[in-house]
Amino acid sequence: MRAGLTQRELAKRARTAQSVIARIERGQSDPSWQTLTRLIAAAGFSLQSELILSSTPDSHMLQDVTRILSLTPEERLAEVRNVNAFAAAARRG
Repeated sequence: MRAGLTQRELAKRARTAQSVIARIERGQSDPSWQTLTRLIAAAGFSLQSELILSSTPDSHMLQDVTRILSLTPEERLAEVRNVNAFAAAARRG
């Protein structure tokens, strides 16, 4: 998709330098998530992302079963809280 903007116009809308846009377009710079979403919004688009857990037979998570089973119920609940906090932060971007 194209927004029909010059680098200079996009940079002005996104409150950044034209050289930043040029470096990203040339593949010389990888923008942060914050910069990327700001540029996309300045071009009149929005970006949606979703964190999806994929299951793989050789998952490192299977190696963690023994450790998890050795935890007390309270420690397991703490693990769940940590995972939930991580997922919530990932959803916020």
